[in-house]
Amino acid sequence: MNFKPTFPLILMLFLTTLANSQNPLNFGSNIRTADPSAHVWQDGRLYIYASHDEECQEDFWMKNWHVFSSDDLINWTDHGAVLSVEDLSWADNFAWAPDCAYKDGKYYFCFPAGTGFKDRVNPENSTKWMGIGIAVSDSPTGPFKDAIGGPLWTQPYANDPCLFVDEDGQAYIYFHGSSFDYFVAEMADDMLSIKGDFIKMDMGGYEPKMEGPWVFKRKDKYYFSMPEGNRVITYYMADSPKGPWTYQGTIMEQEHNSNNHHSIVEYEGQWILFYHRWIDTGEACDKRERQRHICADYLYFNEDGTIRPVQRTEEGLAGKRRE
Repeated sequence: MNFKPTFPLILMLFLTTLANSQNPLNFGSNIRTADPSAHVWQDGRLYIYASHDEECQEDFWMKNWHVFSSDDLINWTDHGAVLSVEDLSWADNFAWAPDCAYKDGKYYFCFPAGTGFKDRVNPENSTKWMGIGIAVSDSPTGPFKDAIGGPLWTQPYANDPCLFVDEDGQAYIYFHGSSFDYFVAEMADDMLSIKGDFIKMDMGGYEPKMEGPWVFKRKDKYYFSMPEGNRVITYYMADSPKGPWTYQGTIMEQEHNSNNHHSIVEYEGQWILFYHRWIDTGEACDKRERQRHICADYLYFNEDGTIRPVQRTEEGLAGKRRE
């Protein structure tokens, strides 16, 4: 007996597949998103602070940052652009990977931005510079206002900040610096400046090229994760937010030899890895065949606190949790 599926059955199967496919995340708009910084605040919602790729952009010339939130990990609200380089007096481009922190009733949006031009053909002609700013809001969705009218520092060149507030209230900033990686600085109590000097962390003798660091705490252990070689997400563990750190290996392998930025957060008892993928959009784009889109998959720990490798899935957070 030959079975021929009817159109209603085909439609039902298609809709079922679509419903179960959550990667990339559907933010309800067609903008290209990358560099997800995920946090769960006091209201119990999960928020993603993200960079925004311009359509068919040249060389990551990016202009603003968006915030998305959800209370079920499936349906998302796009709260729009919460800060733009047009709001800054000291930068006009490179709205790259941001982060956000909460302290004493305020939300502190930590962002990189810059000026100039990077000449990839003749690097000696490059004028590009980037620094890290702080914007503040009473709301997790902004709008955020540039709080200090300039970068936290001008040297070293820096981007990809991570703000981590420890349980004692002390905040730390980690970042990617030009020939200045694996440093940390303590934030002042008002979160508007750093106090003291940069601290070079002990990484156990292994310091590969990296960008986009992410720091979090689980139980009594601190985790420092990063795109190693700007491609493979790897991590270290320590007993202190300043190290010394012990290298642990890979969380997620690279894809398409393309960069990957990420964050790791616990939501309702389940840990999640947010990241971006370079996806072929099927559009005529002379400058880029693929563009970036935020995805997410569940993340699991071993009994000793180490992280199990994460595989990219199409179903993402709609998939069945293993724990």
